[in-house]
Amino acid sequence: MKYDKGNLLTVEITDIGNDGEGIGKIDGYTLFIKDAVIGDVVSAKIMKAKKNYAYAHLEEVITPSVDRVEAKCPVARACGGCQTQNMSYEKELEFKQRKVRNNIVRLGGFDESFVDSIMEPIIGMDEPWRYRNKAQFPIGKDKNGRIIAGFYAGRTHSIIPVTDCLIGTAENKDILSVIISHMEKNNIEPYDETSGKGLMRHVLIRKGFTSGQIMVCLVLNYKGISKNKKFAGINADGENTAIEYISGQKELVTRLSQIKGMTSISVSINTDKTNVIMGTEIHTIWGNDTISDTLCGLEFDISPLSFYQVNPVQCEKLYGQAIEYAGLTGEETVWDLYCGIGTITLSMAKKAGHVYGVEIIPDAIEDAKKNALRNGLTNADFFCGKAEEVLPDFYANGRLEEKDKHALQSEYNISESALHPDVIVVDPPRKGCDQACLDTMLKMSPDRIVYVSCDSATLARDLRILADGGYELKAIRPCDMFGHTVHVETVVLLTK
Repeated sequence: MKYDKGNLLTVEITDIGNDGEGIGKIDGYTLFIKDAVIGDVVSAKIMKAKKNYAYAHLEEVITPSVDRVEAKCPVARACGGCQTQNMSYEKELEFKQRKVRNNIVRLGGFDESFVDSIMEPIIGMDEPWRYRNKAQFPIGKDKNGRIIAGFYAGRTHSIIPVTDCLIGTAENKDILSVIISHMEKNNIEPYDETSGKGLMRHVLIRKGFTSGQIMVCLVLNYKGISKNKKFAGINADGENTAIEYISGQKELVTRLSQIKGMTSISVSINTDKTNVIMGTEIHTIWGNDTISDTLCGLEFDISPLSFYQVNPVQCEKLYGQAIEYAGLTGEETVWDLYCGIGTITLSMAKKAGHVYGVEIIPDAIEDAKKNALRNGLTNADFFCGKAEEVLPDFYANGRLEEKDKHALQSEYNISESALHPDVIVVDPPRKGCDQACLDTMLKMSPDRIVYVSCDSATLARDLRILADGGYELKAIRPCDMFGHTVHVETVVLLTK
């Protein structure tokens, strides 16, 4: 049988792909069907046909799977945020456990029975709703010209209107309602990607789950006359007295500031034609520059640009597992090579002898240093730069000249012995570790490496490099940080 675009087929779903799509086969021809669940019998229309496989649109669920549930969100299928809301949470955890396991076996080339013997059960959520402490809402218009906020549909920049995301905080809805009504009243145009015109691009909302503090940052295509920051002041009412970035700013600030927990209102200037959401120029127009939150018993200041785990409840479980794998007794030297604002680093500092953090983002390093002082931790030092560049500067073939030893001790507060640490922790971005970083880790030869990953595919690749370099996988444990999506974190322990 020939399979072409537009063909309507009936197929049973027997597997699930890495992106959460259902997989079915007809006479060996594979169909990938978004929103289908293992066990479903569905009717699907081919949208894009290849020689051996096709992508198809789910037209009808003829016989539902025993694992199918009704999505709570009314726009779950259209929105690109959640991919697995129509799957029972128990089945979702099984999928994520299997995804990590299969990637390490297939992409990492590790023995199947060996991986099964060291893999621990996934850490699931007690409550997989309302868990995100951060959301970034694009602002635009619908086909009728009405201002909307929401999320992009999968693989597009078409905004699906969503003001009350069920995995986000309840306050998001009230905040967006205030902003949209203010834009309508004051004729403030949303940003148009095609023309580059319009003011309001995105709204960033963050909430400290422990503190209850809320931050709103308006991302603006602001092309007014730039003013020196030193002339911008905050008056007794908490308002920025120097610049009015949007029409009726005082009224908007007044309305937003009345929302319970509101602590910081700022603007981010982004005039570039780019997919990058946040601009690097941030101005506080009301309240504090940061909000605070507590994680693993430590207090952290969080700015609009700070990296901070979006699921603090699960993050404590994730970090707790990483600390357990690190095997800290209070004497160890630890390096954290992608430290962000120091969340893992400082969590380890409570149980280690000395910790060193490396991060490429300058603002994050400044936040990390402040967070160390705030928590009274004097056994933590932080360095700005790429891990793959900073470490080789400190470590050269295992031997240091006398002048280099002196510089390490006086300028950087690093002893030569610290360059041969007990533990290295890595929590890299989705692309995984840079090759130079992996090479330097092998040269530093720590007793243990704790690898925290948000992408099990790049994790598998890096584990193979570390294993070939003389390390053995000892334990693997997934942790669900992102319920109702296909994303999953993983912690791995390797020993020399």
